[in-house]
Amino acid sequence: MTAENHDKLISVRDTAAAFGCSVATVWRRVADGTIPQPVKIGSMTRWSLLEINDAIEKAKNERVAA
Repeated sequence: MTAENHDKLISVRDTAAAFGCSVATVWRRVADGTIPQPVKIGSMTRWSLLEINDAIEKAKNERVAA
């Protein structure tokens, strides 16, 4: 597997840092569909870094299109 194909899973704190928001805001945005649903592995909750980056790019594209 190459580095380009590797999908890292990140914590809620890392997800919040990627968006520059609080952990509580991450959960609000998950509830309203702005941020993708997390992956549950046992008791861990993680987000796909590729999906987070896609959500950021989608928001940028919508900003430019508006």
